[in-house]
Amino acid sequence: MKRETRRYGSLLERSEHYIYLVAGYILVIAAAGLLVSAVIEMVNTIIAGEYTAAIIHLLDRVLLSLMLAEIIYTVGRIVQTQQLETEPFLIVGIIAAIRRLLIITAEGASHVDIADPRFLGTLAELGLLAVIILMLAWAMRLLRNANIDAPEATPGDRAETP
Repeated sequence: MKRETRRYGSLLERSEHYIYLVAGYILVIAAAGLLVSAVIEMVNTIIAGEYTAAIIHLLDRVLLSLMLAEIIYTVGRIVQTQQLETEPFLIVGIIAAIRRLLIITAEGASHVDIADPRFLGTLAELGLLAVIILMLAWAMRLLRNANIDAPEATPGDRAETP
């Protein structure tokens, strides 16, 4: 019975490993496709004479591809160490918040009217995004300080659940 349980456990671990690998490769293809389509769309938008829209769209897509790159890194680390790490998710959160902050700023630069409720809503969203970025950065600092103080785990270790 123990031998059979060990065999199925090994099969599940290998299956998990391959699922992460396939997901990682799909993300790589998606990120590459996103960058290629961003460049093509930028060229088409510049040809149409909409330079600001082209730059905003390119910036949005490049930052999205950076988020995908960080997720790819995380998936690769999971495959290597068999452990889920927190820091890459914090980095994705920071990139996502900065991406949104930059897009809002670029799109709203020409619509400044302090009496407009939409402008005030945009200001509130920008303030909230700034707070989120600061909190995520603070969480990363706390995590790094905790990792400096904690002993290094071996790649095969997994947290046991009671």
